[in-house]
Amino acid sequence: MAEAPVSSSTPKARSKPRDLLEIVIAYGLILAVIWTPRPWQGVLWGVAAAGVLALTWASFEGFAAMGLQRKNLWRSLWIAGVALLVAGAAMGVAAHLHTLKLPSGPLAFLGTYCAYAIWAGAQQFLLQGFFLLRLQRLIPNPWLAALAAALLFALAHLPSAFLVPATFLWGLASCLLFLRYRNLYPLAAAHAILGVTVAMTIPGPMDHNMRVGLGYLRYHHHRHAHPPNTSLQP
Repeated sequence: MAEAPVSSSTPKARSKPRDLLEIVIAYGLILAVIWTPRPWQGVLWGVAAAGVLALTWASFEGFAAMGLQRKNLWRSLWIAGVALLVAGAAMGVAAHLHTLKLPSGPLAFLGTYCAYAIWAGAQQFLLQGFFLLRLQRLIPNPWLAALAAALLFALAHLPSAFLVPATFLWGLASCLLFLRYRNLYPLAAAHAILGVTVAMTIPGPMDHNMRVGLGYLRYHHHRHAHPPNTSLQP
């Protein structure tokens, strides 16, 4: 049976001041985690997670609106396929340049990158399932709403000169794809694939092992190879 066409309608009407307040609260909590040193960062991480979950629950619009559905899954799986092709090409170049960092085996690969894959999915949920949904109500133009969400996503990766433009491009592309297919799963898979590829192909001194915020500035304390940062710890 053919799948129904994707709806281009914006999310249902709601109080714009409330949407704006929820965006400010959630984004402020995320920035606080990124820029707070230990041991307070761990406390704020829990506060931020609880806060976003509470806001999501209080404004719950259904799993379909957040892209957590089976609809259009098969139609959008090509996104993860393209990410795999990009990953293969990047690893080939890195191998030629002798910058490829491969784990010692499958178990080591899972141990190193499994947590990052989960974190990649969480980031996609925040980007599309939380921020983009609210920005669509504040900004009627879908392209501008996607652009605003991508800017928020990129700015959260300051001061990394590598991750800011990379996350802006991915954030914009993934938001537009989300508006087309309204399915989060292929985007989460593609994010995980591309993030692991960056960790395996980009030298640590170039992207500070994918750290952001205070962790990026304190990178000189972490000179040895590390897996990608999944906890926003400095």
